[in-house]
Amino acid sequence: MKILYIHQYFKTPAEGGCVRSYHLARGLISQGHEVTMITAHNEWSGLHEIDGLHVHYLPIPYANHFGFMRRVWSFLKYVSMTKRKVASLHARFDLAYVMTTPLTTGLIALHLKEKYNLPFYFEVGDLWPEAPIKMGAVKNGLIKNLLYRFEKKCYFEAQKVIALSPAIRNYIESNSPETKVHVVPNFSDVTFFEAHYKIQRFSSENPLKVGYIGTFGAANHLDYLLDAARLCEERKLPVVFNLMGDGAHFNRIKKISRQMKNLTVHPFGTTHAVKSLLESQDAVYVSFKNLEILNTGSPNKFFDGLAAGKLIIINFGGWIRHIIEEKKCGFYHDPLDPGELTRKLSVFLKEPEMLYQYQRNARALAEKYYSKDLQVQKLGKILTNQKHLSVSDSEVYILTA
Repeated sequence: MKILYIHQYFKTPAEGGCVRSYHLARGLISQGHEVTMITAHNEWSGLHEIDGLHVHYLPIPYANHFGFMRRVWSFLKYVSMTKRKVASLHARFDLAYVMTTPLTTGLIALHLKEKYNLPFYFEVGDLWPEAPIKMGAVKNGLIKNLLYRFEKKCYFEAQKVIALSPAIRNYIESNSPETKVHVVPNFSDVTFFEAHYKIQRFSSENPLKVGYIGTFGAANHLDYLLDAARLCEERKLPVVFNLMGDGAHFNRIKKISRQMKNLTVHPFGTTHAVKSLLESQDAVYVSFKNLEILNTGSPNKFFDGLAAGKLIIINFGGWIRHIIEEKKCGFYHDPLDPGELTRKLSVFLKEPEMLYQYQRNARALAEKYYSKDLQVQKLGKILTNQKHLSVSDSEVYILTA
């Protein structure tokens, strides 16, 4: 098949960031499909051939620190330029694979179906507009209603919807019962990340290392982590925190880190820089603002932490909390109670054998349920309408967690 892949934030491993689309596209190519990507970039433009993938870059600036209106302008500009780019290609495609966020990519999907009679699959990684509405970014009642109606139309018109988590699937099915929804979560790259296990005693000279790798944005609310780090320092726990990424709150958190001895902030890095930092940590911290809607996501840093065999620490509930507690590879702490994190970490400081076992459980979870190969194989079968993967433990667990 000839597949048109629409993703505004497409990244390659050399760039860093979320590389899900890169690996899914490469996997589809390995299955014999031809894939054309249309994306946006702050610096690049034109056609680039990347590992067998045809990538059309549109010059549209975007950054996490942009204000609401500037973000909306970037989203709408991508819609407009993508429509023009598709018209200029004069190519015949069999299928469009359209990734949201942002939800405005749905305008492209509907346009492709209406003008070119091109069926589209709609990938949903975050619940828009529900998430920005709950976070207070959209307050006007009329606009909210229009956005919800638009969201439902995108689901209804899609050939199928690909949800990145069981929670997202459940939400879509409850709001659009006629929509066919499949779960293809983010994946753990167990061939890229290596797990290094050892039982070790922690001290001020050899502290337990907790890493956060991702966005420094409003939705992540890293003040929860900062509060916990301060309390660890006050209680003289042998724990240090390493943060890597970028976003609207990066400079503020970097400034705060200069006043703390147990917290270091690293600039945004390539995929290999992420690998190097992550593999040197003992635990991974995953953070979201204390809003129920943000419990539904499928954060990359969680799956990378599993692949690297790290203790997973989260400050939100939902399906991921269920998994890490069920499989004994991590723990949840109340984001409003940093003392709970220090108390739970203290158990692992005193019982390094338990930390060792939790780390091994994390890697086993990645290999059995969330490997990259498994998710690529699943997506390929969904796109070609083949019979789904046999009902194995991995399938049952992903869909019922």
